[in-house]
Amino acid sequence: MEFEMDHVQFWIRSHQRTPSGSRDFKEATKRDALARLEVELERLLSTVPEPKQPLVEKEFAGFKNLFSRFLAEQGPSVTWEKIQKLPEHAVIDYTTLQTPTTDSIHHMLDKLVVVKLNGGLGTSMGCKGPKSVIQVRNELTFLDLTVQQIEHLNKTYKCNVPLVLMNSFNTDEDTLKVIRKYRGLKLDIHTFNQSCHPRINRESLLPLAKDADVHSDIEAWYPPGHGDFYESFYNSGLLNKFIKEGRTYCFISNIDNLGANVDLNILNLLLNPDQKEQSEFVMEVTDKTRADVKGGTLIQYEDKLRLLEIAQVPKEHVDDFKSVSQFKFFNTNNLWAKLDAIKRVVERGSLNMEIIVNNKSLADGVNVIQLETAVGAAMKCFEGGIGVNVPRSRFLPVKKTSDLLLVMSNLYSLSHGSLVMSSQRMFPSTPLVKLGDNHFAKVKEFLNRFATIPDLIELDHLTVSGDVTFGRGVSLKGTVIIIANHGERIDIPSGALLENKIVSGNLRILDH
Repeated sequence: MEFEMDHVQFWIRSHQRTPSGSRDFKEATKRDALARLEVELERLLSTVPEPKQPLVEKEFAGFKNLFSRFLAEQGPSVTWEKIQKLPEHAVIDYTTLQTPTTDSIHHMLDKLVVVKLNGGLGTSMGCKGPKSVIQVRNELTFLDLTVQQIEHLNKTYKCNVPLVLMNSFNTDEDTLKVIRKYRGLKLDIHTFNQSCHPRINRESLLPLAKDADVHSDIEAWYPPGHGDFYESFYNSGLLNKFIKEGRTYCFISNIDNLGANVDLNILNLLLNPDQKEQSEFVMEVTDKTRADVKGGTLIQYEDKLRLLEIAQVPKEHVDDFKSVSQFKFFNTNNLWAKLDAIKRVVERGSLNMEIIVNNKSLADGVNVIQLETAVGAAMKCFEGGIGVNVPRSRFLPVKKTSDLLLVMSNLYSLSHGSLVMSSQRMFPSTPLVKLGDNHFAKVKEFLNRFATIPDLIELDHLTVSGDVTFGRGVSLKGTVIIIANHGERIDIPSGALLENKIVSGNLRILDH
């Protein structure tokens, strides 16, 4: 992995030949940085109330491990020439999976735990609080839809699949208030918090925090990415609880991926495999398109399947990584993991996920680094990992208001919390939508620009830039480009049909 930080360049360039005096200096500098960090963590721990100290101590141990590995990084974590061709059966085609018999589904679901990654805030879309409480369809939130899906599953198959939410210190309090409204439903909801790690000053490599009271200086702390799931799940006690109940697998996905519902065919593959050995880890991948070229992909490396992220790619091979022909699949972050295998890798300390270095500048101008990991990167730590090439419909993330436009439109209908693409759409791919950041990035602004959501059934591509509003009952078909120049405004009238059109700032509608 390459870090964009001048002051640590010498640590990660150590694959180049250097004089022995330089090496000695580097080693001494690293030892000093780690020793100083340990002193600071001990000082912070002394400010934690006694009942909370054991848990915080575990979190700090995890952080110290990340930090020491960060110091030891020696260039990109992947040697490009060592990437092997994917073995023939490494990725299974979803269409070849068997559908389980109805009478077996009840017993299969009793072996399952559903985990949603719920640590993110809605700030990038201009919303306060957890992202999972943004309304996405029919006044229902991400969390509402997830709860509906699992409650329907439990009612239909007379089972009790639990829902587990991995919160962060940013989302925990608000989420606990929200889930009270689900008390009357046939569904057990559990929550636990991912770790809370100190942000590090990029120059001094020391924590910003003056004490361990997170909410007194929230900018000094961060949740360390969803790769923290395994250790936090273990530390919460929930992992052992579910193993004792006889549950076998967990299905992990992002709360904002509206396509990530429980799939019985994949669960059947795990519980009733053709080969005798059960896979400990399954990653759902889907075909890469030009919109997904930066997404992580599956590779065979040192005879094991693993996730390759763009941050791990040597700069001279980034174009190769983005090639749809060289790397056909990308990771949806829908993952299935065997519970006793999670317990094993955590207890052995054999989780060795690549470190993602996230550089940030705070409001006061201080440059910090956050050390993070990705949940899918743990694949190489498990035995018998496989990929399943799933339909695109299982990857429906809502990261921007352009995604929100799609899921609110008539492209989809809602069935028991799941979005179902309209049968009127002639092809399974979703339209490519680009909405200008200046006028559409925030949910409130976005909603104010549409009297009603347009008809998108026959849309291929939409680009909107500038001050544009849409009346009621607008239909968009083919490729539509609407550009309002600076200082101009375009109002698309109610009932308008735009098919393969460019609408320019002078309001002329031209054939595309």
